[in-house]
Amino acid sequence: MRILLTNDDGFYAPGLRALREQLLPLGDVTVVAPATEQSATGHSVTLLTPLLVNQIFEDVRGEKEFIGWAVEGRPADCVKLALLELLPDPPDVIISGMNAGSNAGINVLYSGTVAAAIEGAFYRNTAIACSLEYDRRIYDYAKAAGYCVQMIRQILATKPPAGSLFNVNIPVLERGPIQGVRVVPQNVTPYLEKFDRRVNPRGRTYFWTSAEFHCPEPHPDTDVTALAEQFITITPLKFDLTDYTRLRALEAETFTVTE
Repeated sequence: MRILLTNDDGFYAPGLRALREQLLPLGDVTVVAPATEQSATGHSVTLLTPLLVNQIFEDVRGEKEFIGWAVEGRPADCVKLALLELLPDPPDVIISGMNAGSNAGINVLYSGTVAAAIEGAFYRNTAIACSLEYDRRIYDYAKAAGYCVQMIRQILATKPPAGSLFNVNIPVLERGPIQGVRVVPQNVTPYLEKFDRRVNPRGRTYFWTSAEFHCPEPHPDTDVTALAEQFITITPLKFDLTDYTRLRALEAETFTVTE
């Protein structure tokens, strides 16, 4: 099996490295990932600057082994380049992650990790985003990556149709044992966010986005609540944003235009 591995934390992020090691028994893994961290860049792409790429080799038992390409661009750029320019053969699956921090609830819209998977699904590939919940502790990346690969194996065993898109989140492992796996919808309750207001030495006001944010009233039986209950979550996603109920209602109306 040919596996394309990407992320938004950067080529050298420990989550990506741990996931790559766990994926190797499944097939050939090629990494095409941002050269530097691109967290919360969403589905942005690079238009006004060139996309520089570097082949990355590492010493493995005294020999140089090709790992993949580091791209001076966004996560979506990486997937585009991989599929259209860099890979000699199309991948059988695209894996994005393992992200340092969960991508649950409305955060899915901001996530570069999920955006990379969406880009893969655009091109009719099965794509799976994988994330590990954040709580300021030292991550056990290897153990979490093992859980991710278990989910990847089982998702692929269902033989999803081309273009299928999945979002997997692993809860904080140090909080307690995993309670199981739940297939749940995305929570859409807004998060409570804060900004730290400051003034620089020249008197200019500036703001830091606070790392402290939470979902005050999450809907039950969603990814946010299941993660809090120590379940691994799987959420099938789609990138068609059409509101079909509203579409049908508007189709019944008469719209006109005048010169």
